[in-house]
Amino acid sequence: MKNLNIPVYNEVMEIKIDSKAETADEVRLIRVAGFLCIGYVAALAAINMLIGSRPPVPPNMPNESTVYDIIYYILNALIALLCINMSYWYWIQKKLGKAFVPTVIGIMTVLPIVINWLMIGPFPLGSRFTPDNPIWRQFPFLFIGILLVAWRYKWSHLLAVILGITALSFGSMWSTLGPGGSGFQGNVSNTLIQTFIFLAVGFSINFLMNRLKKQHESLVAANINLTHYASTLDQLSASRERNRLARELHDTLAHTLSGLSVQMETIKAYWDVDPPTARSLFEKSLAAAHSGLEETRRALKSLRATPLDDLGLALAISNYARDMTVRSNLQLEMNVSDKLPVMSPDVEQCIYRIAQEAITNVIHHASAKKLTLTLENLNKTILLTITDDGTGFEIEKSDQMNHFGLKGMKERTDLIGGQLQVTSKHGFGTTIRLTVHEE
Repeated sequence: MKNLNIPVYNEVMEIKIDSKAETADEVRLIRVAGFLCIGYVAALAAINMLIGSRPPVPPNMPNESTVYDIIYYILNALIALLCINMSYWYWIQKKLGKAFVPTVIGIMTVLPIVINWLMIGPFPLGSRFTPDNPIWRQFPFLFIGILLVAWRYKWSHLLAVILGITALSFGSMWSTLGPGGSGFQGNVSNTLIQTFIFLAVGFSINFLMNRLKKQHESLVAANINLTHYASTLDQLSASRERNRLARELHDTLAHTLSGLSVQMETIKAYWDVDPPTARSLFEKSLAAAHSGLEETRRALKSLRATPLDDLGLALAISNYARDMTVRSNLQLEMNVSDKLPVMSPDVEQCIYRIAQEAITNVIHHASAKKLTLTLENLNKTILLTITDDGTGFEIEKSDQMNHFGLKGMKERTDLIGGQLQVTSKHGFGTTIRLTVHEE
């Protein structure tokens, strides 16, 4: 096969990722994150209320600790509910447009810090890494916001959000405790630990997302190249087919008409001068016309699609076996599966030709009364079995019996990597079994 100079599109292309699909994924993430935050707040409230791990309350408010607990958890739950409602509220998504995701990120990162700052009296900041520390209570909300930023935006945007959260946390501590306040140093350490976690996780996710986007762009570019390649091959195939059709018509119809034209001119010249010669030429012209007509029919028949192309393997074999046995007055017993796997055209063509050759041999040479045909799909293995009750033959002498076409069937079997088993004995019929393993 000659090398084809197929144009390959290697230029840098700007690939646009489907923003609607990306936004839908982010909305689903926001929805799931909101429900997780609701569960987190409920679990934290249950632990603090039932086990007694509630944060300390100022001495001047000994009877109001439960109220402050409830207020704190309700406010945090409202943040999660707000995000869930926004994920279901398509009007607000359409209204905000590209600002929808940044708005949700702002709600998840800013409001928890603001709530902690407002509740700093009933919930004083601890000095150590403890579950009662509000910095770690707000951590899931902030973490989800960081995930959204790392997923959608660039590293510079992620860094700006993380630094903004850190600055807001420091600002709330500075305004309430001051540098010399109780627990200020410990909460500075906790905030720095939180910032480090956000940086590490955010950078990892952002790096992976950027790699995935580049791979997606590469796949889209490769798909475009493959599309152009397939289109070029289709055009070449159509061009070759047109050329073949032109050659067939030139070798049959054009030659016949050209020869007839010359002969008719000769007949015209001899018509009045030498009628016997004219009649002889006329007979030759008529024979040439019949011959040309047969050649043209043959060429047109070869150009038509085969039954395999029109009907598929199972139906093509079934129709061929049924038509041939009806013409030959043979009894047919047939079992053809309609759940055959998808195979390459070359494999299907070989199986069909082998079945065609085997059935033809039975009709022309076996003197059989009954033909049995089975086509099955057994554990990704195609099994074709053709059995007759005819005269049979000796396998050892099959090489001298070229009319059985066994050599051609074996060659086709080798082409598709199958196995052909022929069982026959004189007077006991013949069985041909073709096995093809699906790749």
